[in-house]
Amino acid sequence: MYFLYSVAAGLIGLLGAPWWTWALLRHGKYRAGLWERLGRVPGRLGAACSPHGCVWVHAVSVGEVLAVSGLVGELKRRLPERRVLVSTTTATGQKLARARFGEENVFFFPLDFGFAVRPYLQKLRPELIVLAETEFWPNFLRLAHGCGCFLAVVNARISDRSFPRYRRARSWMARVLRPVSLFLAQSEEDARRLQAIGAPVERVQVAGNLKYDVKPPQEPPIVAALRSALNRGRGSPVMVAGSTVEGEEPLVLNAFRGLRQARPEAVLVLAPRHPERFPAVAELLASSGLPFWRRSRWNQTEPIAEGVFLLDSIGELGAVYALADLAFVGGSLAPRGGHNILEPAVHGVPVLVGPHTENFRDIVGRFRAAGALRVVADADALAADLLYLAANPEQRQAMVQRAALILQQHAGATARSADQLTRLLEARQSSREPVLR
Repeated sequence: MYFLYSVAAGLIGLLGAPWWTWALLRHGKYRAGLWERLGRVPGRLGAACSPHGCVWVHAVSVGEVLAVSGLVGELKRRLPERRVLVSTTTATGQKLARARFGEENVFFFPLDFGFAVRPYLQKLRPELIVLAETEFWPNFLRLAHGCGCFLAVVNARISDRSFPRYRRARSWMARVLRPVSLFLAQSEEDARRLQAIGAPVERVQVAGNLKYDVKPPQEPPIVAALRSALNRGRGSPVMVAGSTVEGEEPLVLNAFRGLRQARPEAVLVLAPRHPERFPAVAELLASSGLPFWRRSRWNQTEPIAEGVFLLDSIGELGAVYALADLAFVGGSLAPRGGHNILEPAVHGVPVLVGPHTENFRDIVGRFRAAGALRVVADADALAADLLYLAANPEQRQAMVQRAALILQQHAGATARSADQLTRLLEARQSSREPVLR
């Protein structure tokens, strides 16, 4: 089965080569870390393994890096004799991870082929590999287990879209998941789904969602500069539309126009999800007739009022939410499954989302049931709710208070996850299993 999987993956890669090449040449996508993905262990990792072994944490992109940041810090505190290394898949995640954990501890995750995976296992010699959410790579899991290290999945979740596919392939998934010693699920529903697709029942636990423990990021200079510019321009209310995807920006702009009719001084901070789309969104704004500023070209002495501020940067959105009176989290009006509503919530900002929030099913469900966020059906409903909330500060405050209570009630997943991971390592030491050297 693994041979057939590798052949199929190779054929897909070969057939998709023209598209990958076009994406690389056109947008520079996937260029970053190409050789690392192909198995070249970067020299900046140095002598990667401490005498006591290392822990390898994999976080796909920005959201996962943010989620595991507290866990990485906790593992370093509890296991001072071990080195903790972090891999990512995306370039944006890599940039954030290097800023948080140091370049010498961060690298790109290898492609799921033996020739790419083995050099990392031989060089890093990990005692424990921690995968975030749903990184079920068959060859990687098999080879890592064969090298004698423990595997764990933290913040594990199975999305509504993936669950039927995984369940249809249950016999194969059971084999793929067999090397994993521990699954720490976000919710009871995720735990049930993991078991339904083949994860051994005794290895699945519910630890909660690490995202509830993510603290507001340290305020970068852009936030103070924007706050000053908004105060000088008397721009208010401020709406932040974060992580928008293709097809959503026109809808958000139409809703914002409705808000401006009642509040002409309103400002929209628009942050597209994918950096390669920044130029296209800038062109859209240029043709919209709305005044707009572009973060990458903005003179910070210039006041901001009555228009749109395009946040065409990476890693600043989480902090910029602090300036918002209202927040819309994208990927939810378009059918993309939604993005993390906790980023604005931790800043005490009322949150609105569209109907497509499957990727954050549990979090959105809790917030919605408590009346801590608003789910809008379309752009017209978004415009209506923006007008209503902008005119009713007491409703905004009530949403914020309910959200704060949820955040408090569901914190603690980081400590629970760290407890279980350290127990795994303790069990390893007592088992006397050989470690690859």
